Amino acid sequence: MKAARLLLVWCMGPFGLAWAQSVALTGMLGSKALLIVDGGEPRSLAVGESYRGVKVISTQGDSAVVEIGTQIQTLRVGDSPTSVGSQGGGANGSKVVLTAGGGGHFLTLGQINGHTTQFVVDTGATFVSMSEQDATLAKINYRNGQRISMSTANGVVPGWRVKLNAVRVGDVTVYDVDAVVTAGAMPFVLLGNSFLSRFQMTRTNDQMVLEKRY
Repeated sequence: MKAARLLLVWCMGPFGLAWAQSVALTGMLGSKALLIVDGGEPRSLAVGESYRGVKVISTQGDSAVVEIGTQIQTLRVGDSPTSVGSQGGGANGSKVVLTAGGGGHFLTLGQINGHTTQFVVDTGATFVSMSEQDATLAKINYRNGQRISMSTANGVVPGWRVKLNAVRVGDVTVYDVDAVVTAGAMPFVLLGNSFLSRFQMTRTNDQMVLEKRY
């Protein structure tokens, strides 16, 4: 079942820090919404219940209305990512706000060529990097790309240099992004500098702000 994922940015009152939160509606269990918050374990919430700042207002069919801070959003199973404050899930924004999770890593849900995936920000990676499985799910014909060799913790493995039509995080989309596909499994897609260099990056404690430059 496809997941509907919502990248949310909200402010914890006038004295709080703005923070980003990813919420995925992965399915319905009767009248309960099955949500994944910040990439954690699935959690079923009934109407009126809350978890990590996300409150379920109502459920119907394959959708759920949730409240985060002062914002109300409808999540539907199968929807593409959208963001609080955007109308209809537009992708013309210019700013992404992320908050570090466990281990200090910045994880976020997004899309590659329209396919939803989970990224981890990696400023040490030259390109967006993904496994063959991720590339296949994103319908990337990577075997027609430039053949390369890549050094990993498991030794040298084959890879392919490709161009991604579109990479989306929140309501920001970047086009024609260089990437590499590597043989073998990867737990996340690495959001490397071929994407990050399009932004002005600011980090304060556990918050990262990406403002699009071009």
